[in-house]
Amino acid sequence: MIFDVKIEDFCRKARLVAGGHMTDVPPTITYASVVSRETVQIALTMAALNALKVMAADIMNAYITAPNKEKIWTLLGPEFGKDKGRKAIVVRALYGLKSAGAAFRSHLADCMRQLGYESNKADPDLWMK
Repeated sequence: MIFDVKIEDFCRKARLVAGGHMTDVPPTITYASVVSRETVQIALTMAALNALKVMAADIMNAYITAPNKEKIWTLLGPEFGKDKGRKAIVVRALYGLKSAGAAFRSHLADCMRQLGYESNKADPDLWMK
């Protein structure tokens, strides 16, 4: 468990973080791309020139919305009360797992396709409808 102070509202928040450094994961499932700065600049310019609507979002607790693609288990700690010491299967991509970013990227792509968006061929992290 990691505790952090968020700068924007000076609140103390806790985040459950997995010990990804203890897992052996192939690099092929850990890569997660992000949209480039140049793509954002070009897309915003094109939208402004053509009076197009632009939508953006921040997804709260993004990683835990994605299913975990690895088989990972953990021993429960004392904070789980009578279940302390029992094994638990991790079913969501947690911060700290090496594959969490790629799992979220894949989950987001599936959701975007279901909503009718298409990935741009030049930059697959730009979605258009």
